[in-house]
This record gives sequence, structure tokens and C-alpha cells, in this order.
Amino acid sequence: MPFTTDAAMMTQIQERLKNIYSLVHEIESQRVRSEHNLSNIMKTHEKVTPDDKVSPYYQQKLKNLYNAAVTDAQQEEEVLRKALTKINEIRTIRNERRIQARQAGNKEAIRRGALMKMLLSSAQTLPLYVGKTPGAKPPPLCGAIPAEPTYIAKTGDMVVAFVKANAEGKNWILAEVVQFNPTTNKYEVDDIDEEQKDRHILSRRRVVPLPLMRANPETDPQALFPKGSIVMALYPQTTCFYKGIVYRLPTTATEEYLILFEDANYTSGYSPPLSVAQRYMISMKESKKDKSQYIKKRKHKKRNRGDA
Repeated sequence: MPFTTDAAMMTQIQERLKNIYSLVHEIESQRVRSEHNLSNIMKTHEKVTPDDKVSPYYQQKLKNLYNAAVTDAQQEEEVLRKALTKINEIRTIRNERRIQARQAGNKEAIRRGALMKMLLSSAQTLPLYVGKTPGAKPPPLCGAIPAEPTYIAKTGDMVVAFVKANAEGKNWILAEVVQFNPTTNKYEVDDIDEEQKDRHILSRRRVVPLPLMRANPETDPQALFPKGSIVMALYPQTTCFYKGIVYRLPTTATEEYLILFEDANYTSGYSPPLSVAQRYMISMKESKKDKSQYIKKRKHKKRNRGDA
């Protein structure tokens, strides 16, 4: 990643904030125009309703009004997408700024409580996929749709990494990509948990990209994990992923899944339903050699819990 000065990055952010400010005003103008057109459509319908007959004059008038309403909606959508693009650009610049600071040795320690809030915010603000045309197919890394086989996660992306955990064996952890080496075909990733401060060199098969977009259950239910699916999900208030079963799907774009985690501490072998965001769920990767272990309470206390 080419080095950019902190001042240059702040300038880039300010430019985009100004663009967003202008776009917000443009969105409001578009919305007022759309509401005016929709009001005219309703008034015109009221005029032709009494006799249930539409004269050629009103037919043409309604056609023109509907065409104008469609154009208004398309223009408003275009401006909204421009604004969202600028917001994502700001997120990218801030992420690059943080990565450069870390590489320069200025990594700021994040307390447990702050880390959990950051992970929650990251899940809630993950961009929502909205297709440009009806029936458009959601892309890879939207919701439950996996990445393409040739996909390489970018520096700063959060991923799920399968790492050695000393006496605990191996764990699926939440990690951040430092870089990918195409020569060795391996990732360098950092454990997201500040208490661990571990860096790992891992083959591609031990690193799974997390979703880059949320799926809307109301428009793209096919991009969600079906009920009963076996998944790897981030256990609440931890930075580890464990095997679980999808108990309930989200019904809106802001809702979370309910997951039954494998847990030997319960007589049923599963935990009560726990909420997990789309951001922190991937398809279960299980083999004879690498099987996920049951959750142990002592493991959470030892590795994942601490004073906020």
C-alpha cells in the first residue's frame, strides 16, 4: 500500500465530507420533486375514479406522470448511491490511516469494552446490498454468499483465521489482514484481540474472508443461511468463532441471526439461541483433521473475557 501522509488523508476525508454535504441537499431536492409528482398522480386518479373510465387525455397525462415519477426515483437513487460511495471512501481512508499508524509502530491499545463496541458498530454499519435492477443476483461476499475461489482479501479486511492456540489446540479467530504474499500464497494476519497481540502467517485455506455487505432478507433471502445450516459464528462478547446451527434467520436488514452454539456445558449439547450479526458468520469448514471444539467456559474467561 503506497504511503500517504496523515495530512493528505485528512484533506481527502474533508473533501468527501463536503461532497456528502452537497449530495444530501441534492437528495432532499430530488425527494421534494418526487413527492410533488406523486401528489399529482393521486390527484389525477381522483379525477378519473368516479365514472371508472379514463379518457385518452387522462390516460396520456397519467402515463407522463408515471414516467416522470420513475425518472425522479432513478435520479434520487443515483444520488443516494453517490453519497454511499463517498461514505465508503471515508471508511477506507480511515482504515488506511489506522493501518499506516500501526505499521509505523503507533498502534493504539483498545480496551475490551471498546473492542466489543467497535465490532458491533462494524457489523451494524456494514453496507447493505441493494440491487440496481429487480431480480439482480447478490454478489460474492454478500451475506452468506462466499468469496470467489480466486479472491484475495485486502489489507485491513477482517477475516476468520484458523490458528494454533498453544495448549488450547487450534481456534478460529477474528483477525485483520496485514498483507498477502503472492509468492508464498500466504496471508499475514493480526489477531484482532489486543490482549493476544499475535501475528500469524497462514495459507489461504486457513483464512476465510468475512462478508463485505449485508443481505436484505426482504429482497434477497437467497443470500442468507437457511434455517438449520451448520455455520462458524462469532460467539457473543468474544473474538473466537465456533460451530453452531442457524436457529432463526433475520427478517429485516437490521436484525441478527439466532444461533445455537455447540456447548458441552448444556445437557442438550447446545447453548440457548444467541444473536450473531451477518458480518460474523461463515459456512462451516470441517474436515477429519480440523474439527471445531466445543465451547468451554474456562476458555472464554481465559482468552476472550476481561475487564472493559
